[in-house]
Amino acid sequence: MTIKLNVIDLPKDDYTGGKSTLCPGCGHDQISNVIINAAWDNGLRPEKLAKMSGIGCSSKTPAYFLGKSHGFNTVHGRMPAVTTGAAMGNRDLTFLAVSGDGDSASIGIGQFIHAVRRNLDMVYVLENNGVYGLTKGQYSATAVKGSKKKKGPANEHQPIDLCKLAINLGCTFVARSFSGSKKQLTALMKAAMSHKGFALIDVISPCVTFNNNDESLRSYTYVKDNDVELHAYDYIPTQTPIESAAAPEGEYHDITLFDGSVLRLETIGSDHDPSDAMAALNALHKAESEDKHVTGLLYFDPTKATATEDQCLVATPLSEVDDEIMRPSAASLQTLNDRFRGKA
Repeated sequence: MTIKLNVIDLPKDDYTGGKSTLCPGCGHDQISNVIINAAWDNGLRPEKLAKMSGIGCSSKTPAYFLGKSHGFNTVHGRMPAVTTGAAMGNRDLTFLAVSGDGDSASIGIGQFIHAVRRNLDMVYVLENNGVYGLTKGQYSATAVKGSKKKKGPANEHQPIDLCKLAINLGCTFVARSFSGSKKQLTALMKAAMSHKGFALIDVISPCVTFNNNDESLRSYTYVKDNDVELHAYDYIPTQTPIESAAAPEGEYHDITLFDGSVLRLETIGSDHDPSDAMAALNALHKAESEDKHVTGLLYFDPTKATATEDQCLVATPLSEVDDEIMRPSAASLQTLNDRFRGKA
């Protein structure tokens, strides 16, 4: 039997991980499969990729994909800070972060905000189910007001929408998808991996144990029936000539990503412009007022400098710079100390 290889001659088995221990049917497992396929299709080297996570059902998933990659499971809500340090130390790695709505919208929201505003070069996958699945299903801060889980009263609090927050903070790639929309999620995941800067994908991922009943606005059936998709998506890798890709039937435009790959957006009922932040916020507000979920590429800005560029880091990763260069000389330290003491 011939084993299919990707563009760097690696089999897909090199991108898989351990067996999932999540509840059967959990949407998070579909997201893990999408990550495996996207990393393999994009030709990312597993040893040049770092998986980052916090605490929760979502943060367990890095064990289920990319078993040959680096990994760091951090303290609850602190994953962005650890990723910031790792990215400053080794800019050559591709950082793929997986978090949940509890990890990101509650205890870790301050960390999330600063990673976004600094435009840290990373893919941030938010596996969003509206509940704390690891601690018996309490509502999380992203739970839709009026939504009802399997047991207990309906949620009475206004939700925190991390896509709205990210857009207001100037996030350079903001998308929302659904774990049941494999084609859309795969195209967005590939594009996020090719983006230079902070790429947020908020994935609605139903919790089959606590939050997949008819009264829940994040159940599989409800999201599938109330998904307002902005575009149809096609991802064209840099190795594939655009002319060879099947042109969509409707009107479309291409977004060229940092590595030369292209995300093709076909209009299927909305004239949404992903370069318009106000249009993205309006689309989110409109969907919320109608108890619907708008999905797709909401906002994209390729012009903003990344955190490593803002810090003027040298091209060589700091982890590989020789000690002789990293350690300042006695004379330079004296000059610096004199300046602090007002002697310079």
